[in-house]
Parts: sequence; C-alpha cells; structure tokens
Amino acid sequence: MGTKLLFCIRRLLALLLLPIALVGFSLVQVQPADAARGGRIGGGNFRAPSTSSPSSRSYSGGGYRGGGFGFPFIIPIFGFGGGGLFGFLILMAIAGVLVNAVRNGNVSPTLDGSQAAPTLSRNVNMIQVQVGLLASAKSLQGDLRRIALTADTSNIVSLQRVLQETTLALLRQPDLWVYANSEVGNVPFNAAESTFNRLSMNERSKLDAELISNVGGRQQTDVNLGSGDADAANEFIVVTLLAASTTKAKFCGIETEEDLRQTLRILGSTASSDLIALEVIWQPEGHGDVLSAEDLVTAYPNLQHL
Repeated sequence: MGTKLLFCIRRLLALLLLPIALVGFSLVQVQPADAARGGRIGGGNFRAPSTSSPSSRSYSGGGYRGGGFGFPFIIPIFGFGGGGLFGFLILMAIAGVLVNAVRNGNVSPTLDGSQAAPTLSRNVNMIQVQVGLLASAKSLQGDLRRIALTADTSNIVSLQRVLQETTLALLRQPDLWVYANSEVGNVPFNAAESTFNRLSMNERSKLDAELISNVGGRQQTDVNLGSGDADAANEFIVVTLLAASTTKAKFCGIETEEDLRQTLRILGSTASSDLIALEVIWQPEGHGDVLSAEDLVTAYPNLQHL
C-alpha cells in the first residue's frame, strides 16, 4: 500500500510540475537594456535556531503559515501573496521540498497503517517590499549610502537596525512615493536559503553593477559613487527590501500610501529574534546613473501606482 501511494504521489507531482515550470518561464522579467548601477546591504543566517543564538548569527553567503501540511499538498501554494517571478520561486521551493520528501520516503504511517503525505516543519516567511520614489529623493540615497558604510552586517541584531533605519528613511519621504508593491510567501525551512538566494539574485540582476556593498560584514565601495543630475519628474529611485523571518505579522497588499506606510512600519518592527536574513537593494547609485520611467516599468512590472 505504501509503495503504491508513493508511486501515485510521484506521478501527480510530475504531472503538475511541468505546467508550473512552463508558466514560470513566461514570468521571467525582461531587464532594461541600460540598467543603472546600485547598492546593496545584506546578511543573515539560515542555520537551525538550536545551533546559534540571534546575536551570533553570521551571513551564510548568498542572498535568503507555520506548521506542516498534508493532502492536498499543492493547494497551500495559493495561500501566499506573491506574484510574477516571486510567486513562482516560492512555488518551486515548496514543490522541490515535496519531491525530495517523497523521493526519500519521508512519509509517516497513519492510524490505519497507510502512509500519509510528508509534513513540513517550521516554515519561513519571505517578505519583499519595493518602493519607487521620484529621483529628487537624493537624501534617501545618502541615507542608504551612510547605512552601507557604517552598518555591521555580520550579525542579526545589527541587521535588524539596518532594517529599522531603512524603513525609517523610506517613511520620511512620503511626498516622493510614486509606486510600491509587497509580496509575501512562506517556504519550508530547508528550502528557505536557496529561495532567498534566488529572490536576491533576481533583484541584483536588475543592476548593471553594485557600486557600494556591505554584505555579511564585507564592505566594498567603488570610487565612482555620487548622485547624478536626474529629472525629478521623469526619473526614479527604487528600493527593494527582502527579508526572511519567522514573524507572524500580517502583510497586506499595497494600493494606497497608507497601505505602504503600514507595511513599512510592520516590516521595520520585526524583532531580531524573528529575523533570519535581510537584503536592501537600490538603484540608481552611481554618478550620472538614472532610472527612467521606461526602465522602471520594464524591470519592476509588479509595482503599483499609489
């Protein structure tokens, strides 16, 4: 009975993953031909909590509803608020864990002796918030540059301060908010690091280069830093915050300025004990670099006008 059930599960997954993959390819975002240079701050650790304390977590290298679930284990993937490539990566992370669980025979017997679908312990929330501001928000670039040059990104407690300072810097520029978007998904803990890395790489690939970087305690700065002369009416600054956490906070979609304000406040108040990893990515950063309206729409198609 158990062998037959495993065979059926594998067949079901095989049938479902192919159309999912085809849809995912259609969601790949086209990058602008002349991407602007930007900056990046990040760090975190995906080790199990039992092996490290929040204050001693160190960055593991890349970028990053609790409880398990059973049949039908494809249905819960529609419970996240992600869209586009974000949602696809979350979906593939869950599917990958399920495939590995079935392949390894990670199933437990039920009361009637049959084998149930695998349960997945401790999920991690992936939270991505993006804000598009008018390019006249030069002080925001200065704030992000200051954080990048002074922050300690080698431990979670300091990364929580980075998150708090970044959200505060954004909250102080409400008159320049133009676009925003928030996406939330949750994945099993053992797929969290790879999922976070993929989400981070997707955002970093939108930059032509990273002129300033402070990741995992390692800082790099290009000599060509300095804001260019941008047209405030037709050019923009985009800031992406990507966080992995165990927080239970509820994040809603962003349609108005008040929605964005509440989202930033909730994200910024994430406790260091809940935060696992963080990335702050922004563009443009270098002297003479601009992000036009066309480039913004191409690179960030999920942004909503406020």
